[in-house]
Amino acid sequence: MLGAILKQVVGGLAEVPEEIAQTYEDQGKVIGGRGPQLADIVKMLQITSSTKPTFICVDALDECLAGYRVKVLDSLNQVLQKCPGTRIFITGRPHVQPEIAKRLPRRVGSVSITPRRDDIIGYIRTRLDEDTTPDAMDNSLEAEIIEKIPDKISEMCV
Repeated sequence: MLGAILKQVVGGLAEVPEEIAQTYEDQGKVIGGRGPQLADIVKMLQITSSTKPTFICVDALDECLAGYRVKVLDSLNQVLQKCPGTRIFITGRPHVQPEIAKRLPRRVGSVSITPRRDDIIGYIRTRLDEDTTPDAMDNSLEAEIIEKIPDKISEMCV
């Protein structure tokens, strides 16, 4: 994930910083060739983010395995320590919020977003209207879907 973020950050630069090009060249010389290690990626993110404002967006952090989530958050914290102009936007379900606050101390603002029932029902109706096999569902099944799914989604987002 951090390698993908680095790729996007470097892609937005006019030219690749020499230190980053050299790191990738050195890694290619290793037997079998390999990508940079996590510490190298963090250092390169610090290099690219220290010279100009950088915005990093991590979507659905809750879908990242817990062990990797710790590494991602700790690495982002290292970037923030060296690059005060960097801003990070993270989305995830509520259960990861305490972990984010712990790993990014004094750097977290939180906004809780919960979908409205009417929005969920509207979305479901739109998707049902786009169904390419409308004969596969009767009115009873459609009504049950529209009744039950919004309740389940609300439970996930609380």
